[in-house]
Amino acid sequence: MSQEIELIVKFSIVDDELVIEWYDGKESRVYAHWLRDHCQMPTSINTNNGQRLFSVVDIPEETYIEKAYKDEKGNVCVLFQPENHLSVFSQSWLRKNCYDLNLHFDDRSERQKKLWQKDTFEAGLPFVDFESMCNDESGKLDMLRLIRDVGFVVLENVPTKEGQVLKVISELGYTRETNYGALFEVRTEVNPNNLAYTNMGLRSHTDNPYRDPVPTVQLLHCLESSTEGGDSVLVDGFKAATVLRQESKEDFDILTSTWINFRFSDAKTDLRSRVPMIELNDNNEIVKVRYNNRSIDTIKLPTNKIRHFYKAYRHWSEIIERDDLKIIFKLSEGDLMLLDNTRIMHARTAFSKKGKRYLQGAYTDLDGLYSLLNILENRKK
Repeated sequence: MSQEIELIVKFSIVDDELVIEWYDGKESRVYAHWLRDHCQMPTSINTNNGQRLFSVVDIPEETYIEKAYKDEKGNVCVLFQPENHLSVFSQSWLRKNCYDLNLHFDDRSERQKKLWQKDTFEAGLPFVDFESMCNDESGKLDMLRLIRDVGFVVLENVPTKEGQVLKVISELGYTRETNYGALFEVRTEVNPNNLAYTNMGLRSHTDNPYRDPVPTVQLLHCLESSTEGGDSVLVDGFKAATVLRQESKEDFDILTSTWINFRFSDAKTDLRSRVPMIELNDNNEIVKVRYNNRSIDTIKLPTNKIRHFYKAYRHWSEIIERDDLKIIFKLSEGDLMLLDNTRIMHARTAFSKKGKRYLQGAYTDLDGLYSLLNILENRKK
């Protein structure tokens, strides 16, 4: 191991903490139990996969730091008692991981996204060539970053073959099969079990809020498009939620704290969930939105909450339909749209019964896509 870059000016033991003074004037006070729990020695973690070889209950409750010093390579050595256990930490590991200097990893919250509205894409929508995505690692990385950052991407020149949407998923992750099957057809039907299978226009919504967990990525592949109308509409749900928060903190708080029921049922299926329309993490950042007026079950709230809820619900619904938040475009034959179903709301305009509009859809999940994204980004480092 090469000599460590000196990031630590000095450190000392104060009660049950290791107090570190950093080169830039910052200070960390690191709890002894945390240090022992994060021991990087081969007796504590599997060096191949980084997984712990012990449980927190294996650490004595009376654990304390007897001494701490730098070795000849600049690593920080910490001796814990009563185990008489020595842990060795690199200075760079401590700087990167000290909990008072670093936020939790979070690739899902609004803080990590590029929120957008209609005028954001004046230079053009995020389109990526299908062959580039399949054959060029940089092209695939660009596409995955777009899904992470703006929440959607459109692949161009995808072969117009039935079932091709599943092959696209195989390039990125795993198919999330539902009661609609591994894939579903989006075209008009007689007596459909879902209004999506008519030529009606659909208002902005997220898919499947009646599932828990919800499918987190939707794909729609255009195989035929010769009708008038049927344009795609997208809204950044995170942006819409931030607008709601800016215009009425009261309405925003109501929708983040009020859980309601969603439901879908037909002859073979009865799916139900109970969730808030806007979900926050522990930092009060938006991490998921759900909106589908067609699938809201009977709303049952206490009498003293019902009026406030409907005020907030109406406000939220009105914001979602504002023209300045929408982008509208037409999917051409061979276009395949991928969107983050926990963030992006989609809609469509009504279309003529003349001509054909035929799409195939499927679901996958963000964890598979983000896993691939992380691997490809690590290769670039």
